[in-house]
Amino acid sequence: YFLLSTFYFLLFTFYFLLSTFYFLLFTFYFLLFPFSFYLGSFLKKPVTFKTKCSQIVMVGLFKENTRIAIDSIRSQALRTFLTVFIIVIGITFLVGILTLTKALENNLFGNFASMGANTFSISQYDFSEQINQNDGEQKVNPIISYPQAKSFKDKFEFPLTATSLSFTASANAEVKFDNKKTDPEITILGSDENFIPNNGFELSAGRNFNSFDVDNNNYVCVLGANFKDGLFEGVNPIDKTISVRGAKFKVIGILKEKGATFGNNQDLRVIIPIQIARSIFSQPNINYDIDVKVTNKQLLDEAVDNATLAMRRVRKLNPIEKENFGISRSDDLIQRLGENIAVINIAAIAIGAITIFGSTIALMNIMLVSVSERTREIGIRKALGAKRGTIAWQFFTETFIISQIGGIIGIILGLLLGSLIASVAGFEFITPWLAIMIAFGTTFVVTIISGLYPAIKASKLDPVEALRYE
Repeated sequence: YFLLSTFYFLLFTFYFLLSTFYFLLFTFYFLLFPFSFYLGSFLKKPVTFKTKCSQIVMVGLFKENTRIAIDSIRSQALRTFLTVFIIVIGITFLVGILTLTKALENNLFGNFASMGANTFSISQYDFSEQINQNDGEQKVNPIISYPQAKSFKDKFEFPLTATSLSFTASANAEVKFDNKKTDPEITILGSDENFIPNNGFELSAGRNFNSFDVDNNNYVCVLGANFKDGLFEGVNPIDKTISVRGAKFKVIGILKEKGATFGNNQDLRVIIPIQIARSIFSQPNINYDIDVKVTNKQLLDEAVDNATLAMRRVRKLNPIEKENFGISRSDDLIQRLGENIAVINIAAIAIGAITIFGSTIALMNIMLVSVSERTREIGIRKALGAKRGTIAWQFFTETFIISQIGGIIGIILGLLLGSLIASVAGFEFITPWLAIMIAFGTTFVVTIISGLYPAIKASKLDPVEALRYE
């Protein structure tokens, strides 16, 4: 939290420095004053005493108008607060949603990308189609039983492929080691020797199953990363023995950390040989998953076609029947998820734009009211020699300050909201630089749209008519 607070402070400083660009834009010429003599000599246009005086007067007017603008904002505290509040709502919603979708995108894409672009899975349903399913009608497919999964593995003999079978034996198991035990929240997976490489898992210590372990039903297991700092805190887990439902398993490997997705912690899992899992966790209607990895990516399409035909034969489907199973390619899932997240981003931007449009109207309204209330003041300033540009700059500065206050608060609250939701959902927080830049640009657009017309209106007031205004 200290690092996160430091980051937000640095972000606020960054935003403030960018806002000063507006100030530098009007004082840039004056800052080049020491070099103006040389520049004038080069251009054959010498700097006169009158030019120097006008530069000094310009900066003085800038400071005076800025002071008057700030005093005016203070005198209309309630009205300014309501306007800033509306801007904050729009910016907070925009930045918050974009922060959350960025975290969701990186989390999901990271999980699916770890599978590789040359893998596909066969399951009861096609997950990639369910993502885009809008109708309420859903086809019910039969489960993939162990005989069907084993039959597919035997019949599918496509070259340069490795097939793995797996199933979730339990999602709330308890694991014991010596006199310690875990909460009943451990996922037990039964699999073969190809499951870990086919699903993009990596080992941080030890080894994976081999065919000898699976064929001979050895009581060995591979643990998730959380066991190293939990059940085996301060102890090397390799070659230690754990107990699951009374069965003793020797730890031969530890997986690298994968994190959690939608509350599903992938580091709280125990992987054991599939036949042992079937004997310990014997429940009816177990659904099996089939994962296939193709060594040569160029053969992926042909491998998917062959797998479809093999699974149709296993399911005993006739030629006119549709598949009652799903084949999901990792690259298709990534593409479909990207399309859906893009739609969420567009919706967030559209809703945020509507809110910001309302704040733009509110800000323009407060500035028009301010022009009407200060008509006599404008007349006095013009009678004393104030130019149209000076009057316009004063009101434009007020608009700029109000919009920047709303933008800064909105960005900070949006980041806090997005990071909070991402933390609760178990996503890794990603700094949404694009959202920050969009919010920053939006505040300038709001300033220009809301401040231009009231500023021009104020500058065009006739001084005689303005002095008569009551």
